[in-house]
Amino acid sequence: MATAAPSAASRIAVVTGASSGIGAATARQLAAAGYRVVLTARRKDRIEALAEEIDAAGHAATAYQLDVTDRAAVDEFATAFATVGVLVNNAGGALGADPVATGDPADWRTMYETNVLGTLNLTQALLPKLEASGDGTVVVVSSTAGHATYEGGAGYVAAKHGAHVLAETLRLEIVGRPVRVIEIAPGMVRTDEFALTRFGGDRERADKVYEGVAEPLTADDVADTITWAVTRPSHVNIDLLVVRPRAQASNTKVHRER
Repeated sequence: MATAAPSAASRIAVVTGASSGIGAATARQLAAAGYRVVLTARRKDRIEALAEEIDAAGHAATAYQLDVTDRAAVDEFATAFATVGVLVNNAGGALGADPVATGDPADWRTMYETNVLGTLNLTQALLPKLEASGDGTVVVVSSTAGHATYEGGAGYVAAKHGAHVLAETLRLEIVGRPVRVIEIAPGMVRTDEFALTRFGGDRERADKVYEGVAEPLTADDVADTITWAVTRPSHVNIDLLVVRPRAQASNTKVHRER
């Protein structure tokens, strides 16, 4: 199915957490779809290298070092734009897999601040710019964790439930204005960093998450889904799209080959 070309008024796409994984893959695909992508992340060297790669491929990209939890920095970032067409709230992540009884409150706080308040910060700062474009789109990359619980995941689940509710409520509050709100909820995605970060760099423990799963989703799979949703005609809103690998029926039901 053909995708709609972005209009001149909505050509800028801001992608948070663009230094790796789903964010980097989404930036590449939106750039290929005709958007001028603005890459944000804390790791300046990563996003600068990605911007150079995108530019070398004949597309347009700008790197901007940004911590989404720093509201003052986010507000300053937003002043650079008169209009923005797309905001992909991708920055987030998980820390630990402890039960509620022993979970680290610091990890819970970090997950909430990144997954929920980071999304809130960017959305609030850029919403006037998205509306000014006349055809804006807010994407919230949540997770299947935002829709169903699982043991050992309460902190991350709580944060992603927060992201889900933020998207759902925003859609209600701005209906009638020229801004769509899309939520993409991926299941098991194997990237270079997600599980490794969650388990504090423990490679063996991270690898066990995907053990026996023939084909987990890739960052490109999720980026393809995001790009498809963003490039639907303006009157089409993909409220919620859950995407899992075929081997995963739920957060707790995964087929593993032995």
